[in-house]
Amino acid sequence: MYDDDTRKRRRGVLVAAVPVAAALAGWLVWTTAADGSANGRPAPAPSATTSAPATPSGTPAPRLPLAGKVVVVDPGHNPGNFQHADEINQKVDIGTNRKECDTTGTSTQNGYTEAAFTLDVSHRLRDLLRERGATVVLTHDADRPFGPCIDERARIGNRAQADAVVSVHADGSAVGNRGFHVILPALVKGGGADTAPIVGPSRTLGGHIAEAFGRATGTAPANYLGGGSGLDVRDDLGGLNLSTVPKVFVECGNMRDPKDAALLTNAAWRQKAARGLADGISTYLLG
Repeated sequence: MYDDDTRKRRRGVLVAAVPVAAALAGWLVWTTAADGSANGRPAPAPSATTSAPATPSGTPAPRLPLAGKVVVVDPGHNPGNFQHADEINQKVDIGTNRKECDTTGTSTQNGYTEAAFTLDVSHRLRDLLRERGATVVLTHDADRPFGPCIDERARIGNRAQADAVVSVHADGSAVGNRGFHVILPALVKGGGADTAPIVGPSRTLGGHIAEAFGRATGTAPANYLGGGSGLDVRDDLGGLNLSTVPKVFVECGNMRDPKDAALLTNAAWRQKAARGLADGISTYLLG
């Protein structure tokens, strides 16, 4: 479920998927640099800049492909939200109106929560991106009682001057509704929001992720929206409306459908999901 939309309203227009190159492969090992900086930007804490290790001869190893790139990974919801209903129900400004700070998210019929899923996939995605040389910032790591609120999640990406932001989610739709979809920002201007600079780049990022995610996981785009493209455009999500850097939400599957739930609860499939996200992000960042 989306972190700032309790009723899953479907609004916006549909866009066509963007074809991308074949999956990236052959990534080198990584180490963590000491200074945490990237391309002269302020070091976004808590994150690590990755660089190539030295070879036994003392010469630098080849530069990692995503060196100098900053990616913010946003695990949807927070496991602690269930114990902080009053706090997460407080309304915040999302640029076009006001919505709840955050929600608890959905879960499978057997009680596997979306918050647990998003954190697991986000950890896997972080590790894969760091292996490729990227600096990775998590909006949270279950290291706070609840949240962050949706407006703060957007600010974290903005402050990091991220090259890309991906918010990881799973849907809570009806049984029989299956597949993944990527949510793109609509053109929103006014009321403190201006998505005009990020609509195009975000659409490109989302198209790359949709193709790579389907290829890595073997799953199809959602059969209940997006016209089969796996892409949906919305103007009611504060995490997108308030972003000043390219950003998308990814609904990896439907937790309320038993067949999708069987995938989402499988650790091997979650690794495939993380790899699909990493491949799509990498293709976007490498142009």
